[in-house]
Amino acid sequence: IFGQAKRFTANTASITAPIGGWNARDSIAQMPPTDAVTLTNMYPTPTDVTLRKGYSRYSQLTTSTGVQTISSITCVGTTATLTTALAHGLATGARVSISGTTPTEYSGIYVITVTGTTTFTYVMTSTPSGSATVVGSYKIGITTPINTLMNYAGVTTQEIFAVAGTTIYDSDTPTANAVFTVSNDKMQYVNFSNTSGDYIVACNGVDPVTVYDGSVWFTMATTTTAAAITSIARTSPSNVATVTTSTAHGLATNNKVVITVSSESTFLGSHVVTVTGANTFTFVSSATTTVVGATGTYTVLGIKGGTTGGTSYSINSNTFVHVNLFKNRLYFTEKNSMKVWYMPVNSLGGDAFPLDFGGIARNGGFIQGMFTWTLDAGQGADDYAGFATNMGEVIIYNGTDPTDATTWLLKGVWQMGYIFSRRFFFKFAGDILLLTQDGLVPLAASLQSSRLDPRINITDKIYYEISREADQYSSQYGWQAIYYAKPNMLLINIPNPAGTEQYVMHTISKAWCNFTGISTTVFEMHNDDLYFGGAGFIGKFWDGFADDDQPISGTCQQAYSYFDMPGQQKRFTMIRPTFLVDAGAPGVYAGINTDFQTQNNLGQVSFQSVPTTVGVWDAATWDVESWAGNLIVYRNWQGVSGLGYAAGVNLNIVSQGIDVHWVSTDFVMEKGTVL
Repeated sequence: IFGQAKRFTANTASITAPIGGWNARDSIAQMPPTDAVTLTNMYPTPTDVTLRKGYSRYSQLTTSTGVQTISSITCVGTTATLTTALAHGLATGARVSISGTTPTEYSGIYVITVTGTTTFTYVMTSTPSGSATVVGSYKIGITTPINTLMNYAGVTTQEIFAVAGTTIYDSDTPTANAVFTVSNDKMQYVNFSNTSGDYIVACNGVDPVTVYDGSVWFTMATTTTAAAITSIARTSPSNVATVTTSTAHGLATNNKVVITVSSESTFLGSHVVTVTGANTFTFVSSATTTVVGATGTYTVLGIKGGTTGGTSYSINSNTFVHVNLFKNRLYFTEKNSMKVWYMPVNSLGGDAFPLDFGGIARNGGFIQGMFTWTLDAGQGADDYAGFATNMGEVIIYNGTDPTDATTWLLKGVWQMGYIFSRRFFFKFAGDILLLTQDGLVPLAASLQSSRLDPRINITDKIYYEISREADQYSSQYGWQAIYYAKPNMLLINIPNPAGTEQYVMHTISKAWCNFTGISTTVFEMHNDDLYFGGAGFIGKFWDGFADDDQPISGTCQQAYSYFDMPGQQKRFTMIRPTFLVDAGAPGVYAGINTDFQTQNNLGQVSFQSVPTTVGVWDAATWDVESWAGNLIVYRNWQGVSGLGYAAGVNLNIVSQGIDVHWVSTDFVMEKGTVL
């Protein structure tokens, strides 16, 4: 009467998380199961796939324009209410930097909520002892995009500067300080040292070469010849001294002079000048006593065209758009030309002489810039000078002195893909990586293939994607490659107008993914950490597990597997992704796609989890608080419905404040017929 019980037909299988990374090269049917068709904000390491870390605000750009006088600051708990004397004109969500208050708890950088035309509130990190007895002042956060970051590497200290709009900001404090004015915020720079000091040397193709000497910013003059001084005067109580010259001095405001001899000792030293006339300029001296008719001589830091072999050259450094340091010489690329100008050895200024590549570059165009390539050719490491045109020609020289044909030798000219960015190269693993239309190309290997073999490219596994992006968005500013050693990470910034993204490779496993949510045109290393320029702020990347206190979302479509049963249909019923987390539980939607479908039907994950609170030593109660430990396993079965021969997991994940590592995925399936 009763039939035989149905036998258990379910099969189980486990697939490692896609540690092979994003594959945008191979056929979807030929990818290893440990690759991914898409992998966004999930970083493949040799052991797992990690939801990428986030960023914090390191420094905020501000303005005093529109700021009103503070009438009072009061609080209820940690919520402060600031009242201004006149309408503040701010909107909810704006950032303000408040300083100079007593108690100090009221000071800081805050996101505000507007409660009236003259009032707004903000939340402090701790409760003050009472209302503010000293109300201080505030500045308003701006959203001007930062297009350049420059790291100054002195002997004992490093400083980071941001360039946004027409301003250079000193950005080593939570509130950045404006320190210099420029005409163009898209700058290239190098660090340069000689016996006089350590410098940032920067250019943008509009302003004269701009220099930071560890103390002040200044521009290089168009002359290197000082005029004779008629007098130097100062009137108390001012510390501003006025220099009068016998002939036109040829200087411009923000040039730097060094007064080497003077009858008044408080005039000696280096000074950034303000030009007040053809024969007069002023500088800030070190005293305020009245001085009349002092004498002296000065030298000027400038760049001008030199003379050789009866030929005199003329150049203005405001045409320099790229700078490189090669064997103790500065080399400047002239904008939209085939010329590169070189300086004397170990010299910040002086006479510049041209190298003209018009007769060497066969495909025309212009020089994008210069790089220094260190190569061991069998007789020890040596530096080679490399010059790249926008048409993709790479010109290699070996030698030290461009004026001496016996020591300055052309090694060859090679054709690469189009080079469309001034930030087109990066030193990596003893080689130079070139950012070209074909992807990220290692120079040593590419000189042997000259575009014939794209497999040599670092970006080989994502070849089609990066070629497509370069083809569509090469005219956009912000392309850059940079290496971040701590997480073994190589990033390529892609300035897609629809949303900036980064193509990211783990340098040990060579596995790729892409990051979104980091909107920037520039990355820079500072004190061995990675920073980026945002909309009015500098962000410290790979810092914490949230994007500026907001959740991080990741998605993945893992490559497909036949589960060792090709040609046999299967019905998939359950999957279970396994994660290692440090505290709390991320929000996870997991689904399945079969037979090479790639759509994501999971929808948006809402983040609802609360990180687990752990005890602090010497503060927590014994036998009451939970203690932190190693990563713990987090996994849950999820029902799915899929019918097909091959399947791959489709994952959406969102998290904040949690370290999330995806390890593997378990599958439950039933075998069907062969047909």
